[in-house]
Amino acid sequence: MELLFLGLVMLVLGLIGSFFSGLLGIGGAIINYPLLLFVPSILGVADFSAQEVSAISMFQVFFASLAGVLSYKKKNRLSNGSFIHKSLVIYMGASILIGSIVGGVSSKYLSGDTINLVYGILAIIAVVLMLLPSKGRHDTNQDEIHFNKAIAVVSAFLVGIVSGIVGAGGAFILIPIMLTLLKIPTRVTIASSLAIVFISAIGGVLGKITAGHIPLFPTLFTVIGSVIGAPIGSRISSKINVKVLRYGLVVLIAMTAIKIWTSIL
Repeated sequence: MELLFLGLVMLVLGLIGSFFSGLLGIGGAIINYPLLLFVPSILGVADFSAQEVSAISMFQVFFASLAGVLSYKKKNRLSNGSFIHKSLVIYMGASILIGSIVGGVSSKYLSGDTINLVYGILAIIAVVLMLLPSKGRHDTNQDEIHFNKAIAVVSAFLVGIVSGIVGAGGAFILIPIMLTLLKIPTRVTIASSLAIVFISAIGGVLGKITAGHIPLFPTLFTVIGSVIGAPIGSRISSKINVKVLRYGLVVLIAMTAIKIWTSIL
């Protein structure tokens, strides 16, 4: 009975995290990490370590981003168009893949407080970036898109490392970097970041498998919930005022960051 309740809790948490992922166009780990860290413990069904939470979250991001890529490819076939910038995906994807493997493997040697610290820093960055207005261009002519390859490679590598440690895809950091630093058009940024985050998730999953700390049963039910929640969030996003939910999410992440920083300090 306890195992069944644990599975139900993990399924609901995976569904909630991926719902907001589909709703707001982010990877979901920035939401899932605190949910997985605190809720099972509060309900008395499990007490996951930071390493276990980051592993579960990484698998959730992998399957959520895979579902997103497949969904985008389907839409792309129907519209006969593509906003994915192949050169950008190759440069940033290769770099973030290496970084996420390094981060995923490194998490094995980091304490729970250190991983929570990394999340706390990411949460602050996420709040700031989510409050900034988008500055991306709106043209989508890929022949006219030029970007600084050095900045693209270095920034993707650094994002990959911290994302691999926490178990995130890094979309909430990648998108502002692509919009503001690399000056990539908005539509191309959204489509290309999806492919880059999926590559990051592959590296992160490989790193977590190498590092261990993977609770298989909870991970399975979290992934099932993620596959259910993401499409629902995507469909609803076109029908409601996402800005209100976005600011609500900012408050939620900020409160979580305060809780984690309080426990660290």
